[in-house]
Amino acid sequence: MKRTKRIAGIALSAALLATGLSSAAPAFASPQACGGSGTPTTLNGALPDGATYLIQCPAGAWNGTLFLYSHGYVTPGSANPAEDAGDPVTGAWLLSHGYALAGSSYSSTGWAIQQALPDQIGTLNLFGQTFRAPRQTIAWGHSLGGIITAGLIQQYPDRFSAALPMCGVLSGGVATWNTALDAEFAFQQLVDPSVSVVNITNPAANLTAAETAAAGAQQTPQGRARLALAAALGDTPGWFTPLSPEPASNDFAGQEANQFLWESRVTFPFVFAFRAELEARAGGNPSWNTGVNYFSDLAKSADFREVAALYQAAGLSLSGDLETLNHASRISADPSAVSYLAHNIAFDGELSMPVLTMHTTGDGLVVPENEQAYRSVVDRAGDGRLLRQIFVQRAGHCAFTPAETITAAQVLLNRLHTGHWDSSALRPAALNSQATALGPAYNIYAASSGVVPTAPAFTSYRPAPYLRPFDLRH
Repeated sequence: MKRTKRIAGIALSAALLATGLSSAAPAFASPQACGGSGTPTTLNGALPDGATYLIQCPAGAWNGTLFLYSHGYVTPGSANPAEDAGDPVTGAWLLSHGYALAGSSYSSTGWAIQQALPDQIGTLNLFGQTFRAPRQTIAWGHSLGGIITAGLIQQYPDRFSAALPMCGVLSGGVATWNTALDAEFAFQQLVDPSVSVVNITNPAANLTAAETAAAGAQQTPQGRARLALAAALGDTPGWFTPLSPEPASNDFAGQEANQFLWESRVTFPFVFAFRAELEARAGGNPSWNTGVNYFSDLAKSADFREVAALYQAAGLSLSGDLETLNHASRISADPSAVSYLAHNIAFDGELSMPVLTMHTTGDGLVVPENEQAYRSVVDRAGDGRLLRQIFVQRAGHCAFTPAETITAAQVLLNRLHTGHWDSSALRPAALNSQATALGPAYNIYAASSGVVPTAPAFTSYRPAPYLRPFDLRH
């Protein structure tokens, strides 16, 4: 896996696009009509801070609604183009139904929330200056773009009508990196004491050391049990490959093998290398595990039964390893770095508009327990009536089909139109029926073998409690 790869969104082939989606990008003069030219039109350029933007108007009449898209995490140093939709098929559907699209690149890569929030607002301002102001603006995004979407409606509530965060980091920045620290810490204490978990000075070497140690641990029952414990402290699901069958609830060996794939192919670069980029932004280490009781955290984990079974099969003492973690020297955070990460961003739960979130149940990069953390803070703020959450039973991060994404957008648009949530339409059977009705062009998934027909997989799901919550109401 190339680490320069963008790890968010659905990378569907451009060959799937209907003709007319990619049009020339003329230099528009203001004022300009959005839509009605007979072909989709594109506007792109640069914001004052160097971020680029992308705006698309529909071929026919614009219906007055703008979807402002926030893209996911981009590996530091990688190409960072502006995006205005998570996948081209969904983008084409929205354009063909009269919606306008916009999004920016953000002026930096990595944990770029500090830059993303004003850059997205700058793109929204530019849209209104170039065309008429939208009648409705819907914030939407994937992964890091999901936390940015939630951040936009928290910091700029007057600019948006509704929000659709997908596979979003909705526990917030502090909680996310604290959870990552717990998994790193268990790995360091029980598998490889040589790795750095904070204040990482050589990210590439640190990542290589962690990957090498994990590969060795995976070869023994004792090593696999300890890798499973580290995974469980982050609630990593035991299901990795999209479109594959989920391992049985008692297939603990299969679950651990999938967790190893999550760790070695996806999460290790973040926790053992990309953390350095975050620390540089924050001016120090923003994570801590002082006061954490690893016995109680594991007891709350969705993976507890798996870990207990693997430890027993390996002849290891689970209580002994947890005692080791509880008595190891702890890590304290730099208060100013915590403040930076809370500002970029943690949540207060206050909503002034309808919000619909969507998550896969087998997401090991941004685990579905993020949804429980967000629901909890929104409920405590008294705004739970504005929030609905839907789930797709599939492995993978942001592993949605265009049909599932379009269906979610339709549900949110209907909420805006009617002024209330349609409870019957939010049931999995109704969601699956609506997605199926979109037809075979949209019920597809870009698997490693190519684009394959894929049935919608909305499901009833209740995520486990988030293990290390932190929000602005704590």
